[in-house]
Amino acid sequence: MFKLIYSSIIFCLITTSSFAYLGPGVGGGVVAATIGIIVAIFAALFALIWFPIKRLLKKRKEKKEQQQNKID
Repeated sequence: MFKLIYSSIIFCLITTSSFAYLGPGVGGGVVAATIGIIVAIFAALFALIWFPIKRLLKKRKEKKEQQQNKID
C-alpha cells in the first residue's frame, strides 16, 4: 500500500514535456459535451418539477369542472 502511494506521489511530481497537438476540434468537442451535460441536467430538473405540477393543475381543473356540472 505504501509503495502505491509513494509511487503515485512521485509520478505526480515528475513532469515531462508533451509534444502533441490538440486541434480546435477537440476544444469544440469539449465545449459541446459540457453544454450537453448542463442541458441534460436542467432538462431532468425541469421534468422532475413540471410533470407533478402539470398533474396537480389537471386534477384541479377536473375538480372545478365537476363542481360546475353539479351546479348546472
